Amino acid sequence: MTTEHNFTQIYCNYSFQGSNQTDCSEGSVRIHIADFVIIILYLILSIALGLYLSMKHKTASDYFLASRSTKWPLVGLSLFASNISSTTLIGLSGDAYSTGISVYNYEWFAAIVLIFIAVVCIPNMLEMELFTMPEFLEKRYNAGTRYYFSVLTIFLNIAGGVAGSLYAGALVLKMIFPKLELWHTIAILAVIAGVYTITGGLKAVIYTDALQAVILLFGSSMISVYALIEAGGWQAVREQVPPDFISLVRPIDDPAVPWTGLITGLPLLGLFYWCFNQTIAQRVLSSKDVSHGRIGCLLAGLLKLPVLFIMVLPGTMAKVIYPNLPKADFVYPILLLRLLPAGALGIVLSGFLAALMSQVDSILNSTATLVTMDFVKKFKPDLNDAQLMNIGKFVTFLCMLISVCWAPFLGRVDSLFKFLQKLLSYLIPPVMSLFLGGFFWKGANSRGAILALSLGNVWGIALFVINEVLDMFHIHFLHVAAILFVLSFLVLVGASLVTDGSNTEDQVKVVWSSEKFVDDIKSTKQVPLWKNYLVHCLLLTLITVVIVGCFW
Repeated sequence: MTTEHNFTQIYCNYSFQGSNQTDCSEGSVRIHIADFVIIILYLILSIALGLYLSMKHKTASDYFLASRSTKWPLVGLSLFASNISSTTLIGLSGDAYSTGISVYNYEWFAAIVLIFIAVVCIPNMLEMELFTMPEFLEKRYNAGTRYYFSVLTIFLNIAGGVAGSLYAGALVLKMIFPKLELWHTIAILAVIAGVYTITGGLKAVIYTDALQAVILLFGSSMISVYALIEAGGWQAVREQVPPDFISLVRPIDDPAVPWTGLITGLPLLGLFYWCFNQTIAQRVLSSKDVSHGRIGCLLAGLLKLPVLFIMVLPGTMAKVIYPNLPKADFVYPILLLRLLPAGALGIVLSGFLAALMSQVDSILNSTATLVTMDFVKKFKPDLNDAQLMNIGKFVTFLCMLISVCWAPFLGRVDSLFKFLQKLLSYLIPPVMSLFLGGFFWKGANSRGAILALSLGNVWGIALFVINEVLDMFHIHFLHVAAILFVLSFLVLVGASLVTDGSNTEDQVKVVWSSEKFVDDIKSTKQVPLWKNYLVHCLLLTLITVVIVGCFW
């Protein structure tokens, strides 16, 4: 029996508990007409906004980087919306149901990573006027490293990002429209998100993301409130779930997030995702200036903190309400369809669709940017802006089509969230050694980079086979990420020191400068406190410490 039919049976079983009704046929999952009206109005508003903004772009910079004029509220809201996908909504609550709230470590740690990016990385990123993050590797090392990372990012975008979000969204909507085939639902969702992404470029994506972020936050808050009421209040939850289910720090052998992962793999994955991942970094690269980029990142960090209360803890509450669900990914759909009254369900479903579309449109646009700017423009430098934009639109459509074909196969994965984290843990560490080594150390050179990438990937494949396929060892994927990073970084340093591969002046120019950093810090003394980004960083750090401390 397929996943969606399993879910329909489970939903019906819970819906008919305590009643004489036994019909669990297809079509028994229904929503009110008011919910349909809310959802349709939301979809019309999103598509209309995206299509309106599609008339604003005239150059490749307009289409791929929103004219480099995005202000901080839009940067922050778009960063948040692009991060919280339908996969995230299902994955966070599912992991909280099966292993506890330790999955929130990914969320609060994002705030710390974003503070680091705001203080240290953004000036360099904007000064280089990058279109893509792989472009940094070419400026620092050589074209080969750029092409490798660009291809890897495109693969991750399609295999995990777009396809995962489409599958997660289709799984929920299949319950509302049970007579639709799963792949039909996936295709419909892809078309809705693709329409304004193809025509509108990054500006359309950012503005619709801002709208979707607001709806997502409001909708998620509603499901949290209803789940808390159904569970009998917070005290009832604390009494009925194991103590470690509401603790962020877990033993070293914990299958979800061991405490050692907080100081090893988690910082690596977080820094990659928020700084070097094209889908996210593209919003920062589109910032009007350094100040707007910084404050936008800090806003995104602030928005990540309430995720514990509105997306993670509902999964823990579901442990009290529905203690025997067979699959963790069923938790969010069950809460959504079982607890919410008419009207509220429409709002929350709109929030769910907002999460889905914001990530799908973001990844599609970033993938189109990578293909167009890292490959097409590189090999066809004479193409004009109109031709580049047309190629970007075609690439967006092609990526959408491939993702639709791949998405149904993700039903075989137990946890979408863990699947995506594992994918990153085995593939990203060698690239991270290049980024961090090249960003902070002038001695890193192209020969060391190529060797680090080559050996790092060999070790990554070997570890994956030994750890995941043959099951010879049981090394947590966060520890795997740290091991691969250290090995790759040592190769980068060693090979750079012993090979004759000196850097050019242009390659050294992109390295982080401690002198510029000190001058930047000194310049904040003349800025009012309420405008001072360092003060904002301090406040965000304090809020994070308080929340983490309460659930330590």
